Amino acid sequence: MLDADVLWRPELQSAEDDYGVFVDTWLRVCKNIHYSGRSVVLFGAGLGVPSNIERRIERRYFSAVRYLALVCDEDVLAERLRTRPPWRGARERIDEQLAFNRWFCERHAPEVKLLDTTRDDVSATASAVRAWIAKELAGA
Repeated sequence: MLDADVLWRPELQSAEDDYGVFVDTWLRVCKNIHYSGRSVVLFGAGLGVPSNIERRIERRYFSAVRYLALVCDEDVLAERLRTRPPWRGARERIDEQLAFNRWFCERHAPEVKLLDTTRDDVSATASAVRAWIAKELAGA
């Protein structure tokens, strides 16, 4: 499992092409890990949008890509973001994150599975994510 944020750097932030350099870099990393015989799970907010992955040239190296979006009620999300440490910058982006959460809940692509975490703590959410991954790998 990899967290996409470890590569979030100014030189990879290309909003004009929907962060294509960032996404392509991650797909290339995942492809090379997969070549070693390991399945890859990549976590990242913007990476959960199929339009950010499916049109990339590196996507062709994967027989399947599965999407899971963690969503919750807006008041719960706002509170979770407010309690994050200030250095993460989440407090300044609450409205943006609420809109992204809303997009998944209202207009998400059908290939994205939604996991509502409103009533779950971190441990329960992690267990649900592990169960989803195991189910997806078993069906592959």
